[in-house]
Amino acid sequence: MISFLICLALLIGGYFLYGKVVENTFGPDDRETPAVKINDGVDYVVLPQWKLFMIQLLNIAGLGPIFGALQGALWGPIVFLWITFGTIFAGGVHDYFSGMMSERNNGASISEISGIYLGGFMKNVMRVFSVVLLIMVGTVFAVGPAGLIVTLFKNGGSNGIVTTTLFWLIIVLVYYFIATFLSIDKIIGKIYPVFGICLIVMAAGVIIGIFVKPEYTIPELWDNFRSMHPKGTPVWSFMFITVACGAISGFHSTQSPLMARCMKSEKQGHFVFYGAMVSEGIIALVWAAAGCALYEVTGGLNTGLAEILANGQSAAIYDVCVKTMGKVGVALAMLGVIACPITSGDTAFRSARLVLADWFKLDQKKWKNRLLLCVPVLGVGAILGVGNALGAIDYTIIWRYFSWTNQTLAMIVLWAASMYLFYDKKNYWLTAVPATFMSAVSATYFLLGNECLGQLINHKAADGTIIYNTAVAYPVGIAVAALFLGIFLYTIKKRHTQPHYETLGK
Repeated sequence: MISFLICLALLIGGYFLYGKVVENTFGPDDRETPAVKINDGVDYVVLPQWKLFMIQLLNIAGLGPIFGALQGALWGPIVFLWITFGTIFAGGVHDYFSGMMSERNNGASISEISGIYLGGFMKNVMRVFSVVLLIMVGTVFAVGPAGLIVTLFKNGGSNGIVTTTLFWLIIVLVYYFIATFLSIDKIIGKIYPVFGICLIVMAAGVIIGIFVKPEYTIPELWDNFRSMHPKGTPVWSFMFITVACGAISGFHSTQSPLMARCMKSEKQGHFVFYGAMVSEGIIALVWAAAGCALYEVTGGLNTGLAEILANGQSAAIYDVCVKTMGKVGVALAMLGVIACPITSGDTAFRSARLVLADWFKLDQKKWKNRLLLCVPVLGVGAILGVGNALGAIDYTIIWRYFSWTNQTLAMIVLWAASMYLFYDKKNYWLTAVPATFMSAVSATYFLLGNECLGQLINHKAADGTIIYNTAVAYPVGIAVAALFLGIFLYTIKKRHTQPHYETLGK
């Protein structure tokens, strides 16, 4: 348990120490924020700082730091290192700059931000990519909870329409439409803080349950400094891709502009953006510790955790909560696996609306313009969701690439932040180093985990186990990262150094 406590202390200390370095590098000041300057009563609304933090936490978290951390625990306690240092030096930096760059550009979506600092081509790529990704996330987080609600009713002995996924999918999508259409303070501003508290309480209950029950012990990092993955999946770069939301996630950059439009002061960014990411890292650390502590290890491998995860991630969450908190855990688990995905889904659709609004320059203060975007965005989500519920559409193949695209998005945002710092005559290495690291992660995983390329360089053993060709993928990943860094350094030599923020609307 000592290594867990050390990592927990590092995360908390990282918020106060490295988070302050990040804040000082950016240099928040007393300028008028978009929430005050624009204040349209819909998306630009001044909210209290504690609400900004809780909404941001739910926006970026949901069940991400739980699912990813449990999957990451398959590699053993070494996952603690990625969660801890990834959060401090990559995730927190990514979230802070994605939020504050948006704040400096009138609350612009991340696709527009990428265009400002990386060029028009990247802006268009990010526009399409962001909308597709957000609609996919929103749809999956509608289908998932609908299925879980059906399971609850069936287990309770109910029958009829309440035991059909289609019925609950329609209910969830109707809620999504309302939450996407109305001003941010009407629904999201009221219920998100409550669910944020539940997410924190659930994590606190899990770790307290582990500490007070003598049958559970969190293994020490120094006694298990190796991969414990039952299938022998490499740590690099699979673990870094799997544990996304608990360390660094590109999805966060699509959510941060929501709160960038609601801040009263730039100086709130440290607590709202960097603080929410550190909180998510702590939640992920707790769930990773639970995955390592609660399940049996066979031959130095986490076979017990693999067995429970085989029953589904929701089943794993339920099992952890029951073992650590008893009957109280059942209630929290049910709330978590249903409410938390929904809170990620509605803001995903809302973000998609805002990306399209920035793209086509549609004023969202007018209800007709909001309706013009809400109908097609939710319409596509409904078609995909109903198709999945009826068995006509299978997300398996498409969703297989979500983790990779998610971390690639984070990489792009970090490169954009590096260019922003260059223009502002600041220390761009603060973001360029994690950008280079994530470039190596994404490129390596694209070779090893890609279904097409993987078949060319990997091969299967007689028992069906995949033998990954790391001898090829690792050098290529490093070479790609070096290439991207070289392009960045070459580019900044060709550009004049001048402040580049607040460009939108000029």
